[in-house]
Amino acid sequence: MKFSMIFEAQMTDPTAAHEARVLRDCVEQAVLADTVGFDTVWAVEHHGLRWYAHMSAPEIFLTWVAARTERIRVGHGVVCMPFGFNHPVRVAERAAMLDVLSGGRLDLGAGRGATPVETSFFGVDPERTRHEVEEALRVIAAAWQDPESDFEYHGPLLDIDPHHLLPRPVQRPHPPLFMACTRKDTLKLAADYGIGALVLGFAGIEEIAALRRTYDAAIAARTGERFVSTVVNDHFAALCPTIVLDDRERARQIGARGQRFFAQSIKHYYGAGPVPDEAVDPEADEIARLGQAAEEHVAYLHEARIPVTSGSTAIFHAAHAYGTADDAIAYVRRLRAAGADEILCLIQMGTVPQEVCLETIRQWGEHVIPHFREQDAMEMTKRSEESKWSI
Repeated sequence: MKFSMIFEAQMTDPTAAHEARVLRDCVEQAVLADTVGFDTVWAVEHHGLRWYAHMSAPEIFLTWVAARTERIRVGHGVVCMPFGFNHPVRVAERAAMLDVLSGGRLDLGAGRGATPVETSFFGVDPERTRHEVEEALRVIAAAWQDPESDFEYHGPLLDIDPHHLLPRPVQRPHPPLFMACTRKDTLKLAADYGIGALVLGFAGIEEIAALRRTYDAAIAARTGERFVSTVVNDHFAALCPTIVLDDRERARQIGARGQRFFAQSIKHYYGAGPVPDEAVDPEADEIARLGQAAEEHVAYLHEARIPVTSGSTAIFHAAHAYGTADDAIAYVRRLRAAGADEILCLIQMGTVPQEVCLETIRQWGEHVIPHFREQDAMEMTKRSEESKWSI
């Protein structure tokens, strides 16, 4: 079991001054995560989403984090791979540079960056994004296969004559590859491509288990014809929204408030909803408010004649790892049973104070992660003993 964190650099009051503080706060959180035992820090890539994410240059953020840390891995969760955002050769060059300078600590994820705000910003054709992501993955994996030879690529969308692609990554043949997955069709694609799945929605335990079954079924059925690389990475990481404090009710209220802001931000940019509510009322029942936001969203879907599905309302589901360390341990047990190989903690949400983020990271490092490390060690010892006696 792996434990990681993901950063959006999400904020209320998106002024330049507050933006600078939040970005520095994210670095402070990542450095603490390295100290207390997290395995990976992931960073998204979004552009122009004022309330949702200010992480527009994750390669810079991750390089800064790598320079400030000793052992934690740094992950693109994800790079926007359509060519208008990032040419695949530039992605390969930047990623290899970071892999070298970090001592082989890089993970690389791919995504579409498909909000209308972002595609219009860069002149990206939304109809081409899925095809361009696949082509980009093939270009990047091919570029890194043979470190001593020229690289060339001839595909349906790109034609690249022989060139030296430099530098070369230190992880051979290349850093692990992943893809952002929120629906069954993208999970099937990740399995067909032979790359890891970053399941980034607020789906909840039952939906995570269903998505894992979809991923496993696609792995079992694939022929290998669509693999993007010579190495396969069947790794399933599941999002875990979490706030952990000694005061259970305070943690639940802060977590629900952060999630409500997150949900409103998504609705604003993905569904033409209003600007998210930035106010924080310490006396409010945020669990109830999150439920009310769900009812309003369902009413909006009915009015727009959009089908109401579990996926369309999942982000308003409050049963996550909000509470004490024991509550988080219980939730992680359920995620593990649902098939998660990696727990992808979402702590930094727009309304969550920095001191609460830091305390949550400390609680995970002192209580939650050690619980599962000890459990894993005991299971490994047991398997070793059983293997010894079976010889």
